[in-house]
Amino acid sequence: MCFSIRLKSKVHLHLTQGATIIAADSPKLNETTGYMGGTYDLAEPNTAWDGYQDYGHNHWHNSLIWGEDISDVSITGPGLIWGKGLSYGIGPGRAPNSQGSGTHPMGAPENPKEVQDAAARAEAAARAAAFAARQRRPGRGDYTVFQAEQAGVGNKAIAMKNCRNVIFRDFSILKGGHFGLLLTGVDNLTIDNLKIDTDRDGMDIDCCRNVRVSNCTVNSPWDDGICPKSSFALGYNRATENVTITNCYVTGAYRLGTVLDGTWKKFNMEEDHRVGGTGRIKCGTESNGGFKNITISNCVFDGCHGLALETVDGALLEDIAVSNITMRDIISCPIYLRLGARLRGPKGTGDQSTVMGTLQRVLISNLTCYHSAAKFGSNITGLPGYNVKDLKIADVYVQHVGGGTSEQAKVVVPEKENSYPDPGSLGTLPAHGFYFRHVDRLEMSHVEVQPATADARPCIYTDDVHRADFFAITAPSSPAAFSFNNSTDIRVRMSRAAEDSTLA
Repeated sequence: MCFSIRLKSKVHLHLTQGATIIAADSPKLNETTGYMGGTYDLAEPNTAWDGYQDYGHNHWHNSLIWGEDISDVSITGPGLIWGKGLSYGIGPGRAPNSQGSGTHPMGAPENPKEVQDAAARAEAAARAAAFAARQRRPGRGDYTVFQAEQAGVGNKAIAMKNCRNVIFRDFSILKGGHFGLLLTGVDNLTIDNLKIDTDRDGMDIDCCRNVRVSNCTVNSPWDDGICPKSSFALGYNRATENVTITNCYVTGAYRLGTVLDGTWKKFNMEEDHRVGGTGRIKCGTESNGGFKNITISNCVFDGCHGLALETVDGALLEDIAVSNITMRDIISCPIYLRLGARLRGPKGTGDQSTVMGTLQRVLISNLTCYHSAAKFGSNITGLPGYNVKDLKIADVYVQHVGGGTSEQAKVVVPEKENSYPDPGSLGTLPAHGFYFRHVDRLEMSHVEVQPATADARPCIYTDDVHRADFFAITAPSSPAAFSFNNSTDIRVRMSRAAEDSTLA
């Protein structure tokens, strides 16, 4: 049982079979002394940047295991790191999964009575009900809730800042706090064969270069599984780049600890009052420095959100290749790409006041998705005047539950440029397959969308899309499979969904 373990350069920590490092209890909320008189290292001062990320991203020392400005370090072996006494990032007066600074969909929603539009009011009421359900949510185990900001509390299993030549291999993490791994400014990083069963993020790879993630299993029902980010936590913009993520399994479907113990117990939605099942691979939301040269391949998504690529803080997201992905029981968009304008960064860094960022050169191929939610479809959305560019989607099969109505087909989707980028943030979409808005140079080929029950919305809906080719698309043709709006230079060829056509 341990408090903070401080890593040093050229040290190898090996966890043998059966070995367990247990995070000791943090101080109780009304106490100043810790368990047996001990506490975790204090969170280091970082007040200049606190407003640009939520609390956990800005501090590293308040962790079970941490290292800063070190090199040539490894943690390996088949043992276990159990974050029993760590905070998962909440405390009195804060909602479970609220993200501190900024607006987050897991925090308190707007008051439905203050929303004027009837449809928006209904959605606000649904969000309010879901939020109320989350307050009743058990499911994370019989653990004391510690306030992450309190002195002496630890809220991460492993945290590293400004390090290089780091290897994590073969061990498991149970209940990793706010982050199983928080790695910020870490270069030449290898993460291989980890098993993470946790109550917030599995691993955050933030402002890192030359990263290899492989053969990992992550169960993270209440937050993201594998999450590249590019925050402002270092005090300057730094891209996350040259990253490969391969042969990994991500899920949000299982009760905490049951993946590691082999019982694989799924949540019961009614008994657990559970809303979430996040568990996905996502680039974002923190995106001040941007993302480039990233491949995601040979991965399985199960009972979670789908793939998300997001740049909303004024930086680039480009040269991304995604291939050989299988998905099952996806609870939102199978594919979610968002260029937004939250611009949560200090003015003057990359001219945050005017530059909206770019999302371009993304290739997605060989993806199959079974039994996904129908409300959102796949959502690819840019900004007026700042379009997503050069997107290719090929060899994709999606089977979703269907059931969309003709009224949903008439929905006018709000822009919400500066909202938190989440698959549900724009509400129900007027397409059951793919919704494209503000996109230039799009190619789709050999794509099939099959609703399990009839859906009254078009399969593919475009708005402000220019130069798009749809080749060998299969989808129901009643109602019409395509709906082109405010779009030019569109071609449909050799598709079972519609006859060959050209829109100038």
